[in-house]
Amino acid sequence: MFEREQFIEDCAKAVAEGPAAVRELVAEAVSDGAAVMAALGEPKHAGINALHRSPELTIINFVWAPCMSLMPHDHHMYSVVGIYAGREDNVFWRRKAGSIEAIGATSLGAGDVTALERDAIHSVLNPIGKMTCAIHVYGGDFFAPPQPRSLWDHETLAEAPWEVEKVKALFEQAEARFNAWHQ
Repeated sequence: MFEREQFIEDCAKAVAEGPAAVRELVAEAVSDGAAVMAALGEPKHAGINALHRSPELTIINFVWAPCMSLMPHDHHMYSVVGIYAGREDNVFWRRKAGSIEAIGATSLGAGDVTALERDAIHSVLNPIGKMTCAIHVYGGDFFAPPQPRSLWDHETLAEAPWEVEKVKALFEQAEARFNAWHQ
């Protein structure tokens, strides 16, 4: 059974050990997606829902709108992603002169976990017609990282500053677009 407060406490202890220890906890949690859903509640809206935030650790329940795409971005801290419902496709990027280029991809389904290194750049797609739910655990403060984060335009791949409020709005817009298209 997934218990939110116990999960937060366990992650707070494991974060000092690094991504491998956190990965084990996330893998155990998302191995029973129904228990996570029961503890966190059935999602009503897409969004970035912080479960815990400190300078050393951020735990977020991401709810991706159906068919939503989030532009390439970086974190400047390691992260562990665990899917407990739906699917999340990640494209991985690397910097090149004045831009970025794709270097790989992975598709995660319910129960799958991946760890992203501190310098990873990735974009995210929910390729299915229902919400995808994921627990993301970060080795730092996702909302106030030690150095400014970047995002890259989908079309031009031009770099710009990451602004969390704009990204939160993208979740709302993606949900509204999907709902308008399905009415």
